[in-house]
Amino acid sequence: MKRSIDFAFDDHPDDDEEKARVAWAVAAVDDCEGCDDLRVEVTLEDEGGNGTGVTAHLAPDTARRVRAALAAALREVGEDPGP
Repeated sequence: MKRSIDFAFDDHPDDDEEKARVAWAVAAVDDCEGCDDLRVEVTLEDEGGNGTGVTAHLAPDTARRVRAALAAALREVGEDPGP
C-alpha cells in the first residue's frame, strides 16, 4: 500500500537558471522491502526530473524528529510552527 499525502514544489523562483525548483512528495507506505514496518516516505527531486530524486523511508520516530526540526527552523526564522 502507498497512500499519497501531499505533493508540491518548493518556493524557489522557477526562473532561476542556477538553481532548479524542487518537487517534494510525502506518502505513507507499508511495502518498503527490508523495512518490515510502516514508513513515511519523503521524496525530493528537481522539477521535471520525475523518477530521479531521492526517497527517504522514515520510521515514525524519525518522521517525528524531522517534524521537530522543521518546527525549530520555523521558530528560528520568527514563524509559529503551528500544532
